[in-house]
Amino acid sequence: MDHVTLALPQEPAGGIAGWAADLVDAMGAPGAGLAVALENLFPPLPSEIILPLTGFAAGQGVVTVFAALFWTTLGSVVGATVLYWIGGLFGRARMHALWARLPLVKASDLERTEAWFAKHGTKAVLLGRMVPIFRSLISVPAGVERMPLPTFLILTALGSLMWNAVLVMSGYWLGEQWDTVGDYVGVVSKGVLVLVVAALVGYVVVRLRSRGTARHRRTP
Repeated sequence: MDHVTLALPQEPAGGIAGWAADLVDAMGAPGAGLAVALENLFPPLPSEIILPLTGFAAGQGVVTVFAALFWTTLGSVVGATVLYWIGGLFGRARMHALWARLPLVKASDLERTEAWFAKHGTKAVLLGRMVPIFRSLISVPAGVERMPLPTFLILTALGSLMWNAVLVMSGYWLGEQWDTVGDYVGVVSKGVLVLVVAALVGYVVVRLRSRGTARHRRTP
């Protein structure tokens, strides 16, 4: 395969875009897959840069669209499977022991969460692969709860393919404007983060109030 240098607009010399471009230049589509696998393990590596960049590379003829989708999805599955096994090694016993040491939580909270995951885990893994921030994290509880590995792999592959296809094809169609994809995904990511923080704050407030009420009732 001939070496083709990607002419990326505003490419940071030592940035993530430059690093991902070097991988694709050196390894082709497998390089994009490696970048995505690492992105699953280290979420600070943003898929909203790596995937549109890979689509742009496909538009430049560096890789084919099929190869871009195949290898990035394979990379997603490999990275998610590593996190699944980490969750499995951590296990429910350690999870319960850790949970018992946390303030403002009860064992019943974790038990309800486990019951919810047992009932809705398949949807959580499938849809979670398309939600920024949770794309990687959802693999850990799947491992902790010992979701059957074939089921996990199929759901992860399907969810990852849908997410990757949207971002890869966006980069393909936008051409030299591929980097604008990250702006839109970044807004969604910030929105998700705000909702998570708000939920956590609400949870803490409810717990503190319930403790205060219980303490008041015990006071003669």
